[in-house]
Amino acid sequence: MPWLQLRAHVAPEQAELLEELLLEEGASAIGLQDAEDDPVFEPDRGTTPLWQDTVLTGLYDDLEGIEAMLSRIEAAWAEHMPGETCPAIEYELLADRDWEREWMDDFTPLRMGERLWIVPSWHAPPAPEAVNLILDPGLAFGTGTHATTALCLEWLDALAIDGVLEGKRVLDVGCGSGILAIAALKLGAARADATDIDPQALQASRENAERNAIAFERLSLYYPEQLESNEGYPVVTANILAGPLIELAATIAGYVAVEGKIALSGILAHQADEVVSAYEAQGLLIDEPQTREGWVRITGSRPR
Repeated sequence: MPWLQLRAHVAPEQAELLEELLLEEGASAIGLQDAEDDPVFEPDRGTTPLWQDTVLTGLYDDLEGIEAMLSRIEAAWAEHMPGETCPAIEYELLADRDWEREWMDDFTPLRMGERLWIVPSWHAPPAPEAVNLILDPGLAFGTGTHATTALCLEWLDALAIDGVLEGKRVLDVGCGSGILAIAALKLGAARADATDIDPQALQASRENAERNAIAFERLSLYYPEQLESNEGYPVVTANILAGPLIELAATIAGYVAVEGKIALSGILAHQADEVVSAYEAQGLLIDEPQTREGWVRITGSRPR
């Protein structure tokens, strides 16, 4: 049986209403996808985490009355949002396929560095003797597929190989799915503290830790205002955005212990110099930035 798919580009503030209107018209499934391969970091607490340009889709098994459906959606939009134009909605007929199977097939294990793999739960680890982190793709929180997350995971893997991570305390600022904190623990860190402003991120981190058999006492999850660490952390990661990294430079750099190391990401190439300057001003020694697909990882350390 063919399916009808409605598709629209929406801004974050438009998504919730349009999703509700599509569901009211009987959508069998709603999808949210990044339109520009842009990662999502730290949305406001209590909001749905979305990309700035999100593709919202609705899937229907009723192929009749398409034009009438679009008219009803536009009328309802005008009622809820007077003066604002409804996002343009395209539609197409799709052949009957096993959508869930195809979606799952898009995600395969990813190697990060020399020893670390990110493995979806429905795949067998390709290297059972390696360090395998079980993580399924989600709406907005990091899964290792984006360059920013991959660069941080490779950095953690390299620290582990050099023996720097073993037995250390780690802080992950803006933890999202918890992927960096959990990876650090599986690579040998003794314990990790992770913070995020979104309760959905903290819940996702907790569930992913359980999935990876991380003992409760090894991972602590906090809102940023709950975090206290007077002595600093030997390893700090912050994969958020350049703006918050600069704004919070004193706070984030202050978490780095003497001789501790830090990795910053979520930074576009043209933003790197400003981020470097902000953290050098906090007394950190900054390494040469690493760039991939237009995104930058900045690492450094606090000298004795």
